[in-house]
Amino acid sequence: MANDHKIENYPKPMSFLTMVFWTGLFGGIFWGTIGYIASFLNFTEVGPNVILGPWSLGDWKNGWIGTVVSIMLMGVLSIFAAFIYYALLRKFKGIWFGLGYGLVIFLLVFFILNPLFPGIKSFSDLSRDTIITSICLYIVYGTFIGYSINYVFELNKVQEKEAST
Repeated sequence: MANDHKIENYPKPMSFLTMVFWTGLFGGIFWGTIGYIASFLNFTEVGPNVILGPWSLGDWKNGWIGTVVSIMLMGVLSIFAAFIYYALLRKFKGIWFGLGYGLVIFLLVFFILNPLFPGIKSFSDLSRDTIITSICLYIVYGTFIGYSINYVFELNKVQEKEAST
């Protein structure tokens, strides 16, 4: 029959680890771009270019090329953050773990890793707008990573359970 479709004709679903990779890359690039827009609109003093601050690469790191490279680098670093979430928190249900993960990353960047980034003032010297905007960006980033990974993990569990019955 013309409407008979064999299962071999359909693409195979992405593996879970591949999905974690793409979630991390997309999350870093997307939320890095949102962070750039927030800094462009003066909601925050911290733009994506601070990630290139520790290296003396020339004046290009402060221009548009530096912004693009910084956002791409955030995407690469976000892949590692997504795999850390996958390793530690993928089994926990709910939005709260992703939200907490974003807060932990915020605390890590602004308190522990702060000396590595000369473009970020000490926490007490940052404006209230910068702190609030940064916390919100990290929360939505963590929620995006956490909820995406948890959703696919739960979906895979359900599909495995249905396949075994």
